[in-house]
Amino acid sequence: MTAKWGDIKVGELISPVRGELAWGDAGLPVSGVSTDSREILPGMIFFALKGDIFDGHEFVIKAIERGASCIVVEQGYEVKMPSGLNAAVIKVQDTLMAMGDLASWWRHRFDIRVAAITGSAGKTTTKEMAALILELTSKTLKNKGNLNNLIGLPMTVFQLGDDIAKMILEMGMNRPGEIGRLTEIADPDVGLITNVGMAHIEGLGDIRGVAHAKAELLEKISPRGRVILNGDDELLMKEASRFKRDVMTFGLRPENDVRATSISSLGKDGVSFELQYKSDAVQAILPVPGLHNVLNALAAASIALAIGEPFGNIPGGLKKYDALKGRFKIISLAHDITLVDDTYNANPSSLHASLNSIKAMAGNGKRVIVGLGEMLELGKETVQAHIDAGRMVSDIGAAWFFAMGEHAHEMAEGATDKGFPSEKALKVETHGEMVDRISEVVTSGDIIFLKGSRRMGLESVVRGLEDRWSKEV
Repeated sequence: MTAKWGDIKVGELISPVRGELAWGDAGLPVSGVSTDSREILPGMIFFALKGDIFDGHEFVIKAIERGASCIVVEQGYEVKMPSGLNAAVIKVQDTLMAMGDLASWWRHRFDIRVAAITGSAGKTTTKEMAALILELTSKTLKNKGNLNNLIGLPMTVFQLGDDIAKMILEMGMNRPGEIGRLTEIADPDVGLITNVGMAHIEGLGDIRGVAHAKAELLEKISPRGRVILNGDDELLMKEASRFKRDVMTFGLRPENDVRATSISSLGKDGVSFELQYKSDAVQAILPVPGLHNVLNALAAASIALAIGEPFGNIPGGLKKYDALKGRFKIISLAHDITLVDDTYNANPSSLHASLNSIKAMAGNGKRVIVGLGEMLELGKETVQAHIDAGRMVSDIGAAWFFAMGEHAHEMAEGATDKGFPSEKALKVETHGEMVDRISEVVTSGDIIFLKGSRRMGLESVVRGLEDRWSKEV
């Protein structure tokens, strides 16, 4: 069974969204879906979503004026149809729930293979790597950017068409229940959890709360769904054992189904390893550095295998991967200086993994300069997490450490507690100051590593260093 926007009529949508036609012609065609009145094209259906700082019901008239053929609103809202215009109006109890229900209905109109990924770190990189492997044999749909929430994931699903054979969806969350709901919408054939770490602690209480929230995928995935887990993550495996599912595992330990051996750093050019699946083995080269990226590659390979891709195709897909901006992106500057842009986001788990990868990149001969912004949404773990961050910087043998944000003091304190020289563990107030201080101490051949939570905006430091060091100075 397939479908095509433009052939779908308003009347066909009423049951999937569990609504009622309150106004208009059920025979009007629907050409697509939008939640933004500014992006409405003629014939689209507009979902009036309600958020913490916006209410889509305020833009219903604008959507109609731009040509929406159908408006989905919540019970109690009365649409005053503009003179001379016509649009069907469907009323539902909850517009966000209704949009998810419609996305689930749309997903099941197509005979495709669907994979879903969640976890505290590595979701996007794993998604991108897996998509490159799957694209070798057929067209694959994936979330753009980080459109991985209760709005972004359904909007991705609505892009399905007859030419697409596979779909891979990243699923994010910051409160209980979200992963379960996203799993219901996606109904994946394959569900993977990359790891469990200290991310979104503020909304989940503690790391066990994170594990429980991630395991909602196991609770909601259908019995036919294949489950893939990081077999090296003991907390995840313990949480997963509650569900008595047949599990495929990936990781570095020899008992995992998909694993890597003979790992060899190629410096900033990447890493080579032998990819093993049960009794089969093949050589693979990943053109980005870092042990954490090897784990992401193993996760991507597991998805491909579970979906049915040939084992021999996997290295070809992995070799095409190029790091995304802000996700351990290697930038070459003047004087053989290497800038590692890992500024997209940060939590203790991802920071630990990235710093270990930086240490491996540096080997025994290169100096490392670290610039960190604070990590957000850690709740009661905030202070200790930032002290631990400083300790991690000391542990990798960094030459200089610059910290920024409300908890910069704790980061510097953690570093000096582990023996880091206090005169080289410094707090900076602004992006410009971090650029200046790094520029004052960097020398030929150094590695500069930058990471912080999204709202810290350390990409400004990346741009500043690129501007200052992009040519001979």
